[in-house]
Amino acid sequence: MGLLGSSRRPTPRRFSYQPRHYDPAKDRSENIKRRIRIKSKVNRGRGSSAMYLVLLLLLAVWIYYNF
Repeated sequence: MGLLGSSRRPTPRRFSYQPRHYDPAKDRSENIKRRIRIKSKVNRGRGSSAMYLVLLLLLAVWIYYNF
């Protein structure tokens, strides 16, 4: 393949893009708010799944001793 052209691999083009409506302070605050929302959803989900697990265990024990 190197006989027909140069053996150098093509590299991606580099560009400099500056967004028109970008505010670093607002981006940082939005990122922090998003992380807090995600953490609160994760914490909320863990508590309820533990409760269901305990209820399921109690139901299984009740069925085992009654039948």
